[in-house]
Amino acid sequence: MVAPLYTTASGLLFHAGKILVVTVGLPARGKTHISRALERYLRWTGVKTQVVSLGDYRRKILGGAQKLPPDYFTLGEKSPETVALRKRISDGCEQLIWDFFNSGGQVVIYDANNGTRERRQALAEKFDKEGIHVIMLESLCDNEEIILSNIRSVKISSPDYRGWDPEKAVQDYYGRIRDHEAHYEPVEETDWPYIRIVNVGEKIMVNSRIVFFLMNIHNRFRTIYFARSGQSLIEHSYKADSDLSPPGWEYAERLKEFVLDRRAKALQQRGVDIEDRRLVVWTSARRRSHHSAWPFLNLTENDKVKLPRVKVVEKPQMSEINPGVWDGLSPDQVRKFYPDEWERFVRDPYAYRAPRAESYHDLCVRLEPTLIELEREQEDLLIIGHASVIRCMLAYLIGLPASEIPAIEVARGDLIEVVPTSYGVHSQAYHFWDGPGRSQNGGGVGKDEHNFYENYAEDTQGKRRPQTAEAVDAIPS
Repeated sequence: MVAPLYTTASGLLFHAGKILVVTVGLPARGKTHISRALERYLRWTGVKTQVVSLGDYRRKILGGAQKLPPDYFTLGEKSPETVALRKRISDGCEQLIWDFFNSGGQVVIYDANNGTRERRQALAEKFDKEGIHVIMLESLCDNEEIILSNIRSVKISSPDYRGWDPEKAVQDYYGRIRDHEAHYEPVEETDWPYIRIVNVGEKIMVNSRIVFFLMNIHNRFRTIYFARSGQSLIEHSYKADSDLSPPGWEYAERLKEFVLDRRAKALQQRGVDIEDRRLVVWTSARRRSHHSAWPFLNLTENDKVKLPRVKVVEKPQMSEINPGVWDGLSPDQVRKFYPDEWERFVRDPYAYRAPRAESYHDLCVRLEPTLIELEREQEDLLIIGHASVIRCMLAYLIGLPASEIPAIEVARGDLIEVVPTSYGVHSQAYHFWDGPGRSQNGGGVGKDEHNFYENYAEDTQGKRRPQTAEAVDAIPS
């Protein structure tokens, strides 16, 4: 399995050298979605990766489409002004690629149409001469529903169509696609290795580790929720695997109410009938995690929202990080009894493994198959888990480097909502619980000092935490 494994003498991971992935495809074929998903995955594995988007760069430098010459998006003969503008943008993107490689980056994904053989060949030869490995990543799509969904959800919401009537924007974008179709040349050249994806993962033509990941992605809209399990009878023992305490059961009921209400409102805003979408709940096999999902299996007509279809799945790989000999110890006790190990832990909380314990790196390796399943899951997903596991999954989705994983605060009583999109992810935390289990006196964020290896977020530079909204703002009383 892949998580950050080792660094070569060059400072790069593995021995592949530097790689340029060149996307190829007509507009609205999911290239940006695929590029961002691949960037997120490679970053999580520890590979220094960056997407260079020609569209984003063009909008940053020249502004929206309304500021461009009318022949900018058409192929064929162009005015000298348009030729100069397009060259300025392509040259600028190439410079961004070089800048990233020269600063120690290993993989660049160049997100652009690159629809002609001449353009691809010139680009690839330029980087190949400098020792950069080039891979063509072609996205084909003949599913009109996927194309239309991509146009409506991504393209017409971009600055290019700000202030446009949505239907006119769709028709204008279809016109842009038709012009590109007349000049598009599929990847048939054999000078460079290539991957061809059909309908955003429905079919694929080659077999490799990255391709296995790409086969499992999709661009169907869904929301991923994260919440910690409720308070257990023995909070600070990994070995005990104790059941929920009475406040823990109350927490589980409140979590169910909050998630169902929050999700129903989100689906209603998108015009989706809740009966058309199933809610999938993942838990670990530990009692406090799985039992926190039990209220979702006992939905009644008394629930405030229309009853959804719910499926609960236990995943043993999602058990919390094993603290080894530090189980049940407070930070002060660890400093006293294991001073040398404590110093190593403080220097590198991600990679250090306490005696007979797991490191966060070990946990990431264990979770990778679960992350592939997360990419494949098309339904709304609620993950009720442990702080250490949620940290690793959030870092993957948000795109944080591995070194920041131990620093992510995951508070019991907060529901973290993550919505993957083609251009990244939107995340928001909603506070819904202040009872026992959040802290000893109800005022903290649920850290147990006697289980700090699982619950303690080591302070590091670049620490991030989703913005939190109070439950009263999300669910009216």
